Amino acid sequence: QVQLVESGGGLVQAGGSLRLSCAASGRTFSSYAMGWFRQAPGKEREFVAAISWSGGNTDYADSVKGRFTVSRDNAKNTVYLQMNCLKPEDTAVYYCAARPSPIVVVHTGRWNYWGQGTQVTVSS
Repeated sequence: QVQLVESGGGLVQAGGSLRLSCAASGRTFSSYAMGWFRQAPGKEREFVAAISWSGGNTDYADSVKGRFTVSRDNAKNTVYLQMNCLKPEDTAVYYCAARPSPIVVVHTGRWNYWGQGTQVTVSS
């Protein structure tokens, strides 16, 4: 069992930056691939970024490539999402997710554990 707690959300102007953090419980954090997803009002939850358990492989949604960076610190059981050049369309609740696998996937249904989410609002 893994428990995930996100933090770092907030209100920012377009063009600004935020860094989200996700703290995970348990002693097997380094055995989990970690992902970030988001859900805007009235829309389905969508993939944003993911990182393999070693940190050697990452994947990004086309809409955030070049602006967002996912990273992890296995010693701190924490995964991060650095978000730069934010746009109003990035406004959503951002969720951290984990799956006990070395493989990064984009499908929401293949992630086993989820955090409670953190709100990100980008004003124009």
